[in-house]
Amino acid sequence: MFPQFDRSKLEIKPLHERVHDIQRSHLLGLDDVPPQLQPDAMETLASLGERLVAARQAGAARLMLMGAHVIRAGVGRQLIDLMERGLITHIGMNGAGPIHDYELAKIGATCESVARYIRSGEFGLWHETGVMNEIVAQGVADGLGLGEALGRAIQEGDYPYKETSVLAAGYRLRIPITVHIGIGYDILHEHPNFDPAAFGVASYRDFLSVCDTVDKLENGVFLCFGTAVMGPEVYLKALSMARNVAHQEGRRICHFTTAAFDLIEISGDTEREAPKSNPQYYYRPWKTILVRTVADGGESFYVCGDHRSTVPHLRFAALAAQERLS
Repeated sequence: MFPQFDRSKLEIKPLHERVHDIQRSHLLGLDDVPPQLQPDAMETLASLGERLVAARQAGAARLMLMGAHVIRAGVGRQLIDLMERGLITHIGMNGAGPIHDYELAKIGATCESVARYIRSGEFGLWHETGVMNEIVAQGVADGLGLGEALGRAIQEGDYPYKETSVLAAGYRLRIPITVHIGIGYDILHEHPNFDPAAFGVASYRDFLSVCDTVDKLENGVFLCFGTAVMGPEVYLKALSMARNVAHQEGRRICHFTTAAFDLIEISGDTEREAPKSNPQYYYRPWKTILVRTVADGGESFYVCGDHRSTVPHLRFAALAAQERLS
């Protein structure tokens, strides 16, 4: 075995000593209206709102996979409301998303300056955040996945701001909130109490939960928010597994809607793959979500915009569609 770093030498500091970049006051209220997006984006959101409502009526999956910046954007209340209304039936996060959700529930603040704390070697090494490792290990022992273990701890524990926790809402509503990690990606992996075996089991359970949701994606909706690698790749493998079984059973999973939401502008016909000579060919949301996986009957959309605007406007669009169709 190669030489190993001795984690017991690390100094773990209390979270109250950290300067937080995002406070609870940053969270949007349900009635807060962000700036309008471009007209074509607003039109796309109106269509997606209608499709979420139609998917709910059809009993099909309404899946959202997202990066941590969505939580940092302060739209937790909007996500919870979409879950409570049955417009979203599954949320999957990368490994950093639950950290922000947990810290907001615990202390009403989150997000540290990497530029500031990497210089002193303090980045990520905060005691209260590291407790998440113990929660996950206990959850695995109890047969839970990663997201469910954290959601249970927040919902049933002493967390002053749990009402805006997406993890806690998922546990309360019995809606899967899953977490999809890569070892070494997240600050929890720095801590001496990190158990890679427990996290591997927990995150794999969560992956199989996504597979179960994708198995119900016919006539449903898949939304990918701010994740250029985790979201497209987890969805791609889950869809292959679900289609494998569906084909054996004489079913098809091909008539559904996908949408990628991100901050970057992409140019060209998004219904076709970019040529390999174009660096955007390697942008997974484009080729995976917008083209390849909907090639036999689905439809896809791309929305460029800040998540602090796109998530609330998507919710407003779904509520408007719900009122029109009721």
